[in-house]
Amino acid sequence: MAKNKFNTAWLHDHINDPYVKLAQKHGYRARAAYKLKEIDETDKLIRPGDVVIDLGATPGSWSQYVRERLKKGDGEGAGINGRIIALDLLPMEPIADVDFFLGDFREDEVLAQLEARLADLVALSPDGRCVDLVLSDMAPNLSGVGLADAARMQHVIELATDFAVRYLKPKGALLVKAFHGSGYSQIVEAMKREFTTVAPRKPKASRDRSSETFILAKGLKRPSKVSV
Repeated sequence: MAKNKFNTAWLHDHINDPYVKLAQKHGYRARAAYKLKEIDETDKLIRPGDVVIDLGATPGSWSQYVRERLKKGDGEGAGINGRIIALDLLPMEPIADVDFFLGDFREDEVLAQLEARLADLVALSPDGRCVDLVLSDMAPNLSGVGLADAARMQHVIELATDFAVRYLKPKGALLVKAFHGSGYSQIVEAMKREFTTVAPRKPKASRDRSSETFILAKGLKRPSKVSV
């Protein structure tokens, strides 16, 4: 009975959610698009010509928003000024101009596939650094066991950070999803060791009752040449 009440309450909130209605109106696949939109409008993350990596992309609303920001014109076939590479362990319906592939970012083989997609850009860059923005909306399946879930979340953020540290341009940015609670302060401290600016972001589209927050890191402290 309690479970049914919870499901009914969630469904009621979802149907009446203004961001759900906005997403439906503007063709976004999820309300999460407005989380990225608010952060981007505040922090000016996405610019024409950017190379953007979207980790944990499915169902694709972040990639949709990035594509809109990089579009050359109003027509659907206008193409983009920049590049979007997206991945997720769940399938995603195709989005024009988005290079999506299926895989678990925690696996070395999948990371190698992502790096292979960047090989042409790495070769053209004097120091191999070719990415302007790394987005991570990744979150592991939560078990309900606090310490175990915190460790899983910390692990995926560490992987995103490691990738960003390797491929971001010196003035590039990393935006990751996190949850307040056990392990949060350690995540922030680890990111501060790599970036000059690390700050939380809680967009309005992120529900108040949720512990979800986003961490924005900018400016690599120790950029070095990428080895390939």
